[in-house]
Amino acid sequence: MGYHKPVLLHESIDGLYIKPEGSYVDLTFGGGGHSREVLKKLGKNGRLVAFDQDQDTFANIPDDKRLIFVKANFRYLKHYLRYHAIDKVDGILADLGISSHQIDQPERGFSFKTDAELDMRMDMRSGRTASRLLNEASGEELVRILKSYGELPNAVALSAAIVDARKVAAIETTEDLEKVLKRFIPRQQPSKFLARVYQALRIEVNREMEALGDMLLQTAGCMSSGGRLAVITYHSIEDRIVKNYMRSGNLEGKIEKDFYGNIQSPWRLVNRSVITPSEEEIKGNNRARSAKLRIAERIES
Repeated sequence: MGYHKPVLLHESIDGLYIKPEGSYVDLTFGGGGHSREVLKKLGKNGRLVAFDQDQDTFANIPDDKRLIFVKANFRYLKHYLRYHAIDKVDGILADLGISSHQIDQPERGFSFKTDAELDMRMDMRSGRTASRLLNEASGEELVRILKSYGELPNAVALSAAIVDARKVAAIETTEDLEKVLKRFIPRQQPSKFLARVYQALRIEVNREMEALGDMLLQTAGCMSSGGRLAVITYHSIEDRIVKNYMRSGNLEGKIEKDFYGNIQSPWRLVNRSVITPSEEEIKGNNRARSAKLRIAERIES
């Protein structure tokens, strides 16, 4: 299997409405699929800045003078654009979530399908692992994580089971965690339940919602008038944040209007209805099934 098959590739690249001599940002480089497509559409004076904090992605960087690669979390968007003397860009793309490569590498601990150490860090150079989180977080913190990021209705019971189990032995592997959760795993759709648990832990370990909010709030200030912001999400929590921001310019979705009743937002929605993968794409890449693409255009301030 390849590193990662880019999801909604043509829809997202077309949505950026790329100018050959423009400047663009790919906030989630991964396997480089979206970046390579952007580079195809850029002229010799065009520029692309690509971000990724996962060191496994560094091997995928193409040898192209138009590309600036930033080995950092996308929450530092504005800082690195300033560092590279880029004031405004013409488009920003973010394909959120976890890559196929990360799921398919057992030692990363992102998947419950193979026994491995519970790591789940996007950047393996820093931060606490999922194992440390499970063994050190308070019961109240675990409830918040499982309820907020996994949308699990029995978060209190799950948290109590984890706290009781770790008193006997540390929870270090995917197998350890499954043993703790065994009595809660439903007979129907067990994978869906486990996927929610793992999603919750991964989001907390990588502070994904904080990073997403930080990044989104920087995009308007970095974007030229008429520039496009295209974001692909994979679950309702991050999609809600992106939707709120594009509609209102803030993460809460609070609509503010001027004296004449016009919505005061730095963005105009390009696609009123969310864009989803075709049946053909899902058939060729099942991991695309939950993807949603939203696109907004920067309004002149």
